[in-house]
Amino acid sequence: MANKVFVVGVGMTKFEKPGRRKNDDGSDWDYPDMARESGTKALADAGISYDKVEQGYVGYVYGESTSGQRALYELGMTGIPIVNVNNNCSTGSTALYLAAQAIRGGLADCTMALGFEKMQPGSLGSVYDDREQPMANHIMALAEISEVLFPPAPWMFGAAGREHMEKYGTTREHFAKIGFKNHKHSVNNPYAQFQDEYSLEDILASRTVYDPLTKLQCSPTSDGSGAAILASEKFVDEHGLADQAVEIVGQAMATDFRSTFDGTCKNIIGYDMNVAAAQKVYEQAGLGADDFQVIELHDCFSANELLLYEALGLCGEGEAGKLIDNDETTYGGRWVVNPSGGLISKGHPLGATGLAQCAELTWQLRGTADKRQVSNVTAALQHNIGLGGAAIVTAYQRATR
Repeated sequence: MANKVFVVGVGMTKFEKPGRRKNDDGSDWDYPDMARESGTKALADAGISYDKVEQGYVGYVYGESTSGQRALYELGMTGIPIVNVNNNCSTGSTALYLAAQAIRGGLADCTMALGFEKMQPGSLGSVYDDREQPMANHIMALAEISEVLFPPAPWMFGAAGREHMEKYGTTREHFAKIGFKNHKHSVNNPYAQFQDEYSLEDILASRTVYDPLTKLQCSPTSDGSGAAILASEKFVDEHGLADQAVEIVGQAMATDFRSTFDGTCKNIIGYDMNVAAAQKVYEQAGLGADDFQVIELHDCFSANELLLYEALGLCGEGEAGKLIDNDETTYGGRWVVNPSGGLISKGHPLGATGLAQCAELTWQLRGTADKRQVSNVTAALQHNIGLGGAAIVTAYQRATR
């Protein structure tokens, strides 16, 4: 029987526009600085010292080998195993998944998952041009069924949005309402890269990136870091952490199926992966979509959030527009989706995103999310995806002992 896994400490930096933040001495805010800040906060939140951590899993997409070691050395040099993790935009959640597996399998009683990213301004690009690109098959498959427009990310998710419009009558306003909601939510998040509220007209009138997506419906590049301390039931008891512990009651990762290349845009961006991971988590947790009050999901573009309403089972296929029109995914609705502002407004430093989601949901379950707090939270759901690909879904509940 698998051991229980608890989140006992979380921490993150404010997410920043690449290159904007400086250290107090005027030097560049580099990834060791980010890791030191988020990791120190997580340890302080757990009330433990770094020497209690038995294994470390560190996620980043853009960086040199063993940057994970360099990052965690800011917290201590205790000789523990440190694993570097890279899984595209789901990197942070993959580090969390691995750290949880070590606890679940009885290999450790306390682990740390940490993620960071130091990014370049502008659209994502490849560092290597002398070898096969991991996304080459996805791009070629999409090019056969969609108008091609680079950069790839907004094209891929925008094409899936167009497909949904053509099949179900979804409108540009539906996508824009998601951007409106997430920017509005971020006003109350001091960790968010953007804290500006916009009107629906502002969202629609901003620069078109790939129709129907406008700039204010797209996640920005960001610098930042997030961290989580995970513990076994034994560790929670020994260190008196029951009052703050949040249990991971379900967690699953899915990668691409053959159906990724079935000729639909939505599967190229991971729809079937998302469904498979979510269904496995619901089975593990004994919960369904209606049992959650708050959800942090991967809104890299508004089109992805809309499709995720259906993939995660918040509504049936083709019904996401109705969910949006009825305000079911914001305060006062059936769920509050992305109370943090989501990737669109909070920012998206790739390696840190999944751990920032974990932090937000931990705060929500503890009732310490300040002005963002959702009422009566008993269960929370996290979704994070990286194309190429890996989808990770995690369910959390208040620890009941």
